[in-house]
Amino acid sequence: MKFFFSLICVFLFLVGCTAEPETVDYSELDITTLQQLMQDGELTSVKLTRFYLQRIESIDRGEHGLNAIIEANPEALDIAAALDEERQASGPRGLMHGIPVVLKANIDTGDQMATTAGSLALDGHQPSVDAFHVTKLREAGAVILAKANLSEWANFRSTNSSSGWSSIGGQTHNPYGSGRNPCGSSSGSAVAVAASLTSVAVGTETNGSVVCPSSVNGIVGIKPSLGLVSRSGVIPIAHSQDTAGPMGRTVADAAILLTAMVGRDPADPLAERFPQAVPDYAANLSKDALNGARIGVLRTHNGAGNDARVDQILTDTIATLESLGAEVVDPVEIDTEGMGSASRTVLYFEFKADLNAYLQSSAAPMQTMADIIAFNEEHADVVMPFFGQERMLAAQEKGPLTSREYLDALALSKQISQAGINNALEEFDLDALIAPTRGPAWMTDNVSGDHSSGISSSSLAAISGYASITVPAGNILGLPIGVSFIGGDFSDAKLIGYAYAFEQVRQARQPPDL
Repeated sequence: MKFFFSLICVFLFLVGCTAEPETVDYSELDITTLQQLMQDGELTSVKLTRFYLQRIESIDRGEHGLNAIIEANPEALDIAAALDEERQASGPRGLMHGIPVVLKANIDTGDQMATTAGSLALDGHQPSVDAFHVTKLREAGAVILAKANLSEWANFRSTNSSSGWSSIGGQTHNPYGSGRNPCGSSSGSAVAVAASLTSVAVGTETNGSVVCPSSVNGIVGIKPSLGLVSRSGVIPIAHSQDTAGPMGRTVADAAILLTAMVGRDPADPLAERFPQAVPDYAANLSKDALNGARIGVLRTHNGAGNDARVDQILTDTIATLESLGAEVVDPVEIDTEGMGSASRTVLYFEFKADLNAYLQSSAAPMQTMADIIAFNEEHADVVMPFFGQERMLAAQEKGPLTSREYLDALALSKQISQAGINNALEEFDLDALIAPTRGPAWMTDNVSGDHSSGISSSSLAAISGYASITVPAGNILGLPIGVSFIGGDFSDAKLIGYAYAFEQVRQARQPPDL
């Protein structure tokens, strides 16, 4: 960890901090505005990249920093310079041309940055090739700016973990409140976007790891339908739920990033279900998207409704939807009994199988989960100073993916979650569901671990593999609260449209006071 921090400081001193500090504040500008400035000659990708690098150094580093970034890309300014030259010669490739992107540190890059999932067991691991969706981002002209901190092993190491902590990156902090937790596991990605350490970022989700940190950090996060974004080159938890997803300060920015990420990857076993026609998710966003839409309200799912302040934000959200011409059905109840326990069984089985397969195919310093468990025990003072590895131990005890226990649990979890959404949409003739994404950010507590309010609506979309998007809807004493739009399989474009229309009127995002 210290080596990475030192490398960043030297890098910034040589190529960033020695340059004239950027006097224009680009921190809250969206991608469309940034592109217009570049088109007008008032901004370059080099200037924008340097702005973010300097901001990382001034806001993210140090004893009182946010600690969202593990490692800056030493090639970032060179990439930006090459893209500036290309723009001058032949014009931009598209809306992502020259735009800096931060990646969660469990996403492979075939460059000088490491892919570690935040674990010292993988310290220095440098895959030889990019993850498929990173290749797509580079092809779109994105500048891969940095790797973000995360909850170690995507928050699937311990049952008593503190979200946003990793043995390589330490603890990431929520920019909206001293001592508040950033939620996990895509903690650093969300904080980097919220604090304008980057334009946009990529997180990953198995169950809530994109939408929860997006919600409590006041940004937009998209959990795509399973298979829309390739899973190749991402350190896994479970192939039946894992997906990478875009995070931005606006719906349009997240949609632009998603458009650049998607693509049919022959190496992904889900390539056969990849849609034949994929839209430009940002091309036709309209303030009128909700006019005539039928939206169902989930009030009781997974503990939602136990905070009157969150309920009030939901009530205000409903009023906004109705003002935009939506018909609201309130409440809609979905029976999810047995879904969570079945999904946990699936995750334990798949974590062992999928992680072993990743480690052995990527020339990682550890070849099996058993190796990682042994490493953690041997280095417990630095790897496990606050919490253990109960989930890894439980996963290690599981058998192969041909086990009847696994197959039954997988079938049950998918049946309950998919039928729950499908039946609700059909019975009430709905276009989408809404629910509070999460309650307010809790205090980070390394003694007791995470202790959030219990409000969470991520599981239905996560376990079913269906789409969801969270968008800022309000705040509680300055702490952001998001609302999630949840839909059927490959309803991504429709949900993005609804979220955009809601965002344009609600205007709930408030930048953190840094």
